[in-house]
Amino acid sequence: MKTIKFLLIGLVLIASCTKEEINEKPINNLDIEESQKILSIEEVNAYIEQRLKEDNDLIWMNVPSNVLWSAVVHGDGYVSIGFGEENFSKQKSPKFYETRQRILDILNSEEVSIKANPITDEEEVLQYLEVKVFSLKAIIELQRMKGIRYIEPNSYVYFLNEDNEDQEQKNFGCARNGRTVNPNDYRITTPNSWIPWTFDIHNIPAAWQYSTGAGITVGIIDSGVSSSQKFLGSDFNDGFSSGRTIKKLGTFDESVIDDCGHGTAMSAAIAAPRNDDAMPVGVAYNCNLVSYRGTGDVLLESRKERKAVSKALMELADNPDVKIISMSIGWVWTVGNIKDAVKYAYSKGKMIVAAGGTSTTFTNWYAVIFPASMSETVAVTGIKENGKRCNICHDGRKIDFTVMMQRDDDSDRTMPVLGYRSDIRNVVGGSSIATATTAGIAALVWATDPNMSRQQVLDKMQRAGEYYPDRSNKYGFGKIDVLKAVQ
Repeated sequence: MKTIKFLLIGLVLIASCTKEEINEKPINNLDIEESQKILSIEEVNAYIEQRLKEDNDLIWMNVPSNVLWSAVVHGDGYVSIGFGEENFSKQKSPKFYETRQRILDILNSEEVSIKANPITDEEEVLQYLEVKVFSLKAIIELQRMKGIRYIEPNSYVYFLNEDNEDQEQKNFGCARNGRTVNPNDYRITTPNSWIPWTFDIHNIPAAWQYSTGAGITVGIIDSGVSSSQKFLGSDFNDGFSSGRTIKKLGTFDESVIDDCGHGTAMSAAIAAPRNDDAMPVGVAYNCNLVSYRGTGDVLLESRKERKAVSKALMELADNPDVKIISMSIGWVWTVGNIKDAVKYAYSKGKMIVAAGGTSTTFTNWYAVIFPASMSETVAVTGIKENGKRCNICHDGRKIDFTVMMQRDDDSDRTMPVLGYRSDIRNVVGGSSIATATTAGIAALVWATDPNMSRQQVLDKMQRAGEYYPDRSNKYGFGKIDVLKAVQ
């Protein structure tokens, strides 16, 4: 992950306002004028860093109003608002419409004249509005209003701040070129597939005697799937893989095609066919796959990606065939509309497997990233052969499982997967590949009895963990013995 330019800057911050009924406490115009100064991006970033170090999260609803307002201004005025109760029902009470109208009344009473509708996006089930805000006064009133669950600057993308920020942000986690695989990092199995070395550590090949994932559908939200990789396309049913389907959908833009490479690698780890072409096989080589292009890379930083991921979660939640959702993506603080979509998918019985975090800067002080930090997700990280976290992986008490995916003596020797094109292979590490591997493991376990509930499947995975019945403060239940889990 990119290095953050941490600056020691003195911030003059107004006190946080409590959530009270609007106009219950009059707003002092002098106070507003005194705090109207827009903080610089460096000042906002310094505040964010402080909150993350102290709280391991950033709840924008609770920050001083001028910090929030400054972030909104630097993010072109876009604000996401969650309101009402977390029932996420399609049937709405009169209270819902009253609260929604009060939000609009605040926005339409701003001193700046608004000729157009302030709403730029809306999701009624999640009780979410994206709006344009033009004044600090509106921010203060929204923070004080009852019935608001979160207020966030939906387009503040400057926390990871380098001189070449724009280019790096677009490409983080992306890799389209092939890599040479060390001959000691795979073995060949029938009909002529490569088994990654990591699979034997978890007894995955032995578990294939009992389950190959047949009949289970895994959804993945990532950067999509490459159109140049036939084994995730026309040859999805190749070799010993048969009778299954792959669907490619998109919410990020009109395309479903991966132009990053990350989504292709994760999809391959989960479901690459047990082919006869000397290519790496996936964990659940007979499962079905539904791929959503919901991001440009792995960072959920932009309003476009956040809306796209939230929508993908909703659609996968409403898809009765999908049992598992794999998310090797994330962000360093909670994103309200994605958090609500995760809860919605969880309420539909989905198992949501999420990456604990991969970075070079945060590993010394930051634990588990969002959304893996949520109790509704299964959080996964990667470890080395010696049992310690991989050199760029996060750990912490919210981790549920680990996957061994890095050699002790060479951080570049990780897990072989299909490449971006059909004729090349890739080698991928971090908590991303650990997450995709665990999603595939869940498919193997669930396929032994498709009528099992999410909790029953999770219980089997936990009981097959190396630390069970105990739980590590850093690694959860640890590595899963997949043979034990499917038996």
